[in-house]
Amino acid sequence: MTAQRSTKIVATLGPASSSPERLAELVAAGIDVVRLNFSHGTAEDHKKRIDILRDAAHRAGRTVGVMADLQGPKIRIGKFAAGPVAIKAGQGFILDAACPLGDATRVGLDYPELIDDVVAGDVLLLDDGRTVFDIEHIEGTEIHCRNRHDGELSNNKGINKQGGGLSAPALTPKDMADIKTAAALNVDYVAVSFPKSGADMRQARQLLRDAGSDALVIAKIERVEAVENLEDILHATDGIMVARGDLAVEVGDAAVPALQKRMIRLAREHNRFAITATQMMESMITSPVPTRAEVSDVANAVLDGTDAVMLSAETASGAYPVQAVEAMVRVCVAAEQSQTVTLDTHFLDQVFTRIDQSISMAALFTAFHLKVKAIATLTESGSTTLWMSRVNCGVPIYALTPRIRTRYRVSIYRDVYPLLTEYIATDRDELLWQAEEILIAAGAVVPGDLIVLTIGEPIGQAGGTNTMKLVKVGEHRPPKPAIR
Repeated sequence: MTAQRSTKIVATLGPASSSPERLAELVAAGIDVVRLNFSHGTAEDHKKRIDILRDAAHRAGRTVGVMADLQGPKIRIGKFAAGPVAIKAGQGFILDAACPLGDATRVGLDYPELIDDVVAGDVLLLDDGRTVFDIEHIEGTEIHCRNRHDGELSNNKGINKQGGGLSAPALTPKDMADIKTAAALNVDYVAVSFPKSGADMRQARQLLRDAGSDALVIAKIERVEAVENLEDILHATDGIMVARGDLAVEVGDAAVPALQKRMIRLAREHNRFAITATQMMESMITSPVPTRAEVSDVANAVLDGTDAVMLSAETASGAYPVQAVEAMVRVCVAAEQSQTVTLDTHFLDQVFTRIDQSISMAALFTAFHLKVKAIATLTESGSTTLWMSRVNCGVPIYALTPRIRTRYRVSIYRDVYPLLTEYIATDRDELLWQAEEILIAAGAVVPGDLIVLTIGEPIGQAGGTNTMKLVKVGEHRPPKPAIR
């Protein structure tokens, strides 16, 4: 095993990427996590994909996590009686909650509460901002608008309000049912769409726990309110997704790049992971190669410090899903190799009160200054691994764990490479020797390499990392270690 890429790749599964052959190709190409879009498909569809994925990953000897992405509140227009309609700049148009089928002058709403969320002067953006309506007045069930640009409107297009302020709850009845499905499918992460506050994330986590799941929760930042309450959300979640599509519609596209950098930085400072998503290689839905702008976009996310970059339609329904992953791999590796590794001032200025976190930071400091080959952390919960991955010290981190759940959940952390092991020995020195053997077998180190090892005593106790050891691989072998 060679640690060549620190940034992880999330690939959305769909019709173009669900066959055993295609999933095997995606695993071989380098995906680290798959995303199941709960806006589409049945529980049986998702289960079938997970089963095929697990088999493909097992055959390839790789760890690939599974994310369930909840649909969230979808505020949409209704359907048109005769298909798409053309609308002209300056034309009046009515969003009518009482309209069963639309025509060239009006269309229905699947979210009638929109009438209570808007006033004259508000701006509505439909179809990801391709259609812009200025609200002139509201009359009964009707929102009377004026269209800004020539265009076309078709069935079920989404609606955003410029500047945010829609009252739709983050978790719909469908989402609550889907959380139970995600728990039954034993997914590793659950992404919550359109949260507005930490309370939304705490509710999602509680519903997951009530359903018997310990999956990590991810907040998709795509509302103005989420940006305003980012600190609160970070305290309540395990990771965030910079969901640039709906976010750009609400805050304006020009504001997104700076927000992306800020969100990734704050996530790392709060010991949370970050995923950068939406249109990263959009052209590869129909093209075998990305545009230069897309290459720059992915590279900049890597340089920002994102844990993962995500492909959506590129792998779910595109013509070149495997090539999209391969292109993402190339860009991530090149961007990482261009970076100069330094321990940032945030790391150096921190004061640690927990023993396990202090050991983690000591391991990073030692690894950076001695230029060791690898950091190996024997971990039960993955907490030590997460803390280490928040600082780029230029050394790969190997998470050695006997827990299958932990192996999958750390697969999204930047710089981290999970390895499943068994804690056979109870003696610390024997256990550390076993760790060396596992690293050698994985191709991570060779005898003579200098490595940093962390472990907790008593052995096998979560949250108990209290020891760091600097060793030369193969230098001191304990008598007859119990390796099998």
